[in-house]
Amino acid sequence: MAIGMQQEIIDEAKQKANKEARKIIIQTIQRTAAEQAIENSITVFNLESDEIKGQIIGREGRNIRALEAATGVDLIVDDTPEAILLSCFDPLRREIARLSLQRLVADGRIHPARIEEVVEKTRRQIEEQVMEVGERTVIDLGIHGLHKELVRMVGRMRYRSSYGQNLLMHSRETANLCALMASELGMNPKLAKRAGLLHDIGKVPDEESELSHALLGAKLAEKYGENPAIVNAIAAHHDEVEMQYVISPIVQACDAISGARPGARREIMQQYLQRIKDLETLAMSYQGVEKAYAIQAGRELRVIVESDKVSDQGSDKLS
Repeated sequence: MAIGMQQEIIDEAKQKANKEARKIIIQTIQRTAAEQAIENSITVFNLESDEIKGQIIGREGRNIRALEAATGVDLIVDDTPEAILLSCFDPLRREIARLSLQRLVADGRIHPARIEEVVEKTRRQIEEQVMEVGERTVIDLGIHGLHKELVRMVGRMRYRSSYGQNLLMHSRETANLCALMASELGMNPKLAKRAGLLHDIGKVPDEESELSHALLGAKLAEKYGENPAIVNAIAAHHDEVEMQYVISPIVQACDAISGARPGARREIMQQYLQRIKDLETLAMSYQGVEKAYAIQAGRELRVIVESDKVSDQGSDKLS
């Protein structure tokens, strides 16, 4: 009798908890307006006429080589009329190359020494812009007392993308979601917002590191005097360390909400189809599985088993 009542109480508590959690998440999502952004690894630089292509290439290709060496960007000059393609995985470098080319073409003097001078000048201007973007972001979000190095890193996020989603937009969105969710739960929204903005700071370091972005981000936040709760939230948002503060699961949930919403992230069609196919193949490799379907864009796997080979107990273990 007592065991039955205990089970009933536990079930009821679970149901209420699930309902409450759904309500908080839905209210949080509904209260935030998200922007949609698409980033690429290629920038198209438009020209007024195809004659300028010859100037950009230079005698025996010396100008184009100087540009590629100074910016670290590949310049693709092909049959595309009145356009040059700038190819690089680093959007910051692409932007420096685009602005430098714009200045060189407008000026008309294109030679290796001038290219180096213009690229250096543009790089310094972009650094100033990065700082401005960072400062504007923290002012917009009402975050105070952030170390200037962290402000600069927030600005650098503007030129990074994560699965096609602009990193600064993603971090701002996560920060707003964190603040709303913390308010719904009666916690400190300012602390949660700060942790949400800084959660991906490890993706924009100045030097390469062997650490994962979550652990590197936590190390940077600690170095620049952030609250231990924020440091733990950054380190734990991909379950690499144990969550020690209540805001840590909030940051993890809001990061997932921002990345998983429709239209947030973009995948190349072939990659997407391959991933779905791999999921189905993986499920089919288990004994007793008759059919497998990946649905909901690969977030759910529907598996049909042969009843004579898989018992009820076995199906629990299989799932």
